[in-house]
Amino acid sequence: MKNRRLIEKLGDFVLGKGFYIVLFLCVATIGISGYYVIRTMNPAGEAAEPAGGDTSVVLPDSEANGPDPVGTISPEPEENTQTAGKAQVEVPAPKDDPEPVKKPAPADQPEEPKKPAALVFTWPVKGEVLRTFSVETLALDPTLGDWRTHDGLDIAASQGTKVLAMAAGTVTQVYDDGLMGTTVVVDHGNGLTTLYANLAQQPTVKAGDAVETGTVLGTVGSTAIAESSMNAHLHLEAWDDGVPVDPADYLPEK
Repeated sequence: MKNRRLIEKLGDFVLGKGFYIVLFLCVATIGISGYYVIRTMNPAGEAAEPAGGDTSVVLPDSEANGPDPVGTISPEPEENTQTAGKAQVEVPAPKDDPEPVKKPAPADQPEEPKKPAALVFTWPVKGEVLRTFSVETLALDPTLGDWRTHDGLDIAASQGTKVLAMAAGTVTQVYDDGLMGTTVVVDHGNGLTTLYANLAQQPTVKAGDAVETGTVLGTVGSTAIAESSMNAHLHLEAWDDGVPVDPADYLPEK
């Protein structure tokens, strides 16, 4: 009977306050078991890191981080804004002792003008001067019988005498003058021309012929009506840029 009462009291205790004691003991048992399990998995007793981990960030170039681990991505250097987008052109290295480039000579190089050769003068005929050059002083004209100027030299020479070019030049005119007869004009250059009148009707040159000093132009004739009263002679004139000058200034001494 005592045992039965004891069991009934024990049952009442369990159903009453004992229920909470048993529950506490179970929780304590579970906690102690968990503690031993954790100790078994972490025998060194290191404190477990929080689940979130360390929130501090160490930059790659920080000294605290130590040397960069393999595979760390370093920032690429910035491109020069002036050269960005432009193709790089490789310049070949200069060769040693390059050959000098020869400049081609100009195709159409103007030639320097040649200086005219000095003229050599000679007497067209050799004889006495019958009338001298006079353009500032009036002289009596023996044929026309009046006083007038004389713009040349009258040199005595028999008909048929060869008349020579005073100097080198080009024949520009051959014509018959109404007063001075058959006439030949020679251009010597630099504005100087000479005129040979009272020639025979058939001169030996024509316009355009080049002549040298002493080239035969024709022969002395009697075609000058204005000087027909005079002995046979050659009428000689000289012009410098269209102005009559004394032919004797160009003739050598006899």
